[in-house]
Amino acid sequence: MKYALPIFSLIVATMTSALAANSLQEIPLKNIDGKSTSLKSFDGKVVLLVNVASKCGYTKQYSGLEALYRKYKDQGLVVVGVPSNDFGGQEPGSAEEIKQFCSTKFEVTFPLMEKVHVKGTEQHPLYATLTGTESKFPGDVKWNFGKFLIGRNGVVLARFDSAVTPESNELTAAVEAALSAK
Repeated sequence: MKYALPIFSLIVATMTSALAANSLQEIPLKNIDGKSTSLKSFDGKVVLLVNVASKCGYTKQYSGLEALYRKYKDQGLVVVGVPSNDFGGQEPGSAEEIKQFCSTKFEVTFPLMEKVHVKGTEQHPLYATLTGTESKFPGDVKWNFGKFLIGRNGVVLARFDSAVTPESNELTAAVEAALSAK
């Protein structure tokens, strides 16, 4: 009987994580071409979700994100870029302009989503879930190129701020650990 409460707590925690993962994966998104999708389309993959911008001091991270994607995509990593104009108006372009910029300037091949708000009163439900009080990593995204690492099961594993580059040991180690987890 003394083990009943800890076991019950573990079961509830596991179910809560599974429900959160499912709800995160089911949130409707649109890709850069305006087609309906969700993170569910990446089910079974490790996702590095990044709010991106074309006119930011961190924009050069596109190169590192693309390199990371190419290095690990065959092992199950997908980088997902989510443009946002919430920080200093640094992503003013249309979907077509964003696609053109990413492909010509940085040869981006990873998926891009439609531009959304990652903070504020018009915050997209995906970011409300990722940063809300019930989140594993609560708190507003502070700037462009904030990163969320999501495991194969749809559970958020880690969060990295803008200054953490795709080439950093911290981010690379977290990606490798997520890819090797079963």
